[in-house]
Amino acid sequence: MLFIKNGTIETMVGERIPNGNILVEDGKIIYIGTDSQPEELKDGDLEIIDAKGHLVMPGLIDAHCHIGITEEKKGMEGDDCNESVNPITPYLRAIDAINPMDAAFSDAIKAGITSAMTGPGSSNVVGGQWVFMKMYGRKIDDLIVKAPAAMKVAFGENPKVNYSGLSKMPSTRMAIAAMLREELFLARQYWEKKKKAKEEEEEFKEDFQYECWIPVFEKQIPLKAHVHRTDDIFTAIRIAKEFDLDITLDHCSEGHLIAEEILESGFPAIVGPDLSSRNKIEIQNMAFKTVGVLNKAGVKSAIITDHPVSLIQSLPICAGLAVKAGLPMSEGLKVITKYPAEICRVSNRVGTLEVGKDGDIAIFDGNPMEVFTQTLYTIIDGKVVYKRE
Repeated sequence: MLFIKNGTIETMVGERIPNGNILVEDGKIIYIGTDSQPEELKDGDLEIIDAKGHLVMPGLIDAHCHIGITEEKKGMEGDDCNESVNPITPYLRAIDAINPMDAAFSDAIKAGITSAMTGPGSSNVVGGQWVFMKMYGRKIDDLIVKAPAAMKVAFGENPKVNYSGLSKMPSTRMAIAAMLREELFLARQYWEKKKKAKEEEEEFKEDFQYECWIPVFEKQIPLKAHVHRTDDIFTAIRIAKEFDLDITLDHCSEGHLIAEEILESGFPAIVGPDLSSRNKIEIQNMAFKTVGVLNKAGVKSAIITDHPVSLIQSLPICAGLAVKAGLPMSEGLKVITKYPAEICRVSNRVGTLEVGKDGDIAIFDGNPMEVFTQTLYTIIDGKVVYKRE
């Protein structure tokens, strides 16, 4: 049992609680409030953290990165991000390539980041299945919160560049859209045939390539779309609407130019990495103001690092730079906690401090969006995994 006392608690779901206390048992939060001796507090093995004068908040969340699948310090040997020989690979699973021994996991924990969404990159039109996971442990299976958590698709420059020199499709945006439509068309046929066979109690032969699409068509998980430019954003929305699918608009670098249209689509935006150079044509309008403009328009948005494009430990600083560029201070912490949890469909477990949710907690000596702020404790499932000496 872990008891955090006397902290300034930001739950992300209500008013800030001064001199607040949190009790965690068996990995779950069982009490939040101001009682110094809550009735849930039992005798026995008890760890106490005095957080007086410090900020206690949900562990931070990166909703789009490649931690563990593009390992630091490993070069080609540790890079399993893109299977760049076939543009359609929906059956790839991130869980089979993530190495929790990647040094970036330690950096994430030291920054107060307790969970993240990670998976294949954007070289392919369809890249494969992503996972949402915790940041501490040695066995990837034990870290998983949701798998599969999304199906990666990519528009624009990356698939074009990867395949145009190979004398094969896609080399144009038209081909990217056409290839995705064809794959979705065939996958939908498979899904419908399987449903019919089940209803009529007929034998059905499963197909490995299309079976992975069923959670997408049943809206258990969204398409996770790599989109930077406005035209690519609109194409992603168009195709999602055509096939009646859920989608997240990842990167969304020109989202501030079409905020009202994105709001109308009903889809959320996952913005970033803005802490990187404009080294491609499609990100020439990238800016820290994007998430603030989208937030003001009413679009549910999260900030990401796209690690290792920008380092995962920079996540709270990216939120601070977005606040500097116009995002309301009150929303700054939500775009790296509450909103990414909701967008990634894991808000039943993480993203806010509430009774019944996972004991994923970060304690800071100030606002984590300020560069001099130190992480004092990072807690995952009620276990202290980092303590600043």
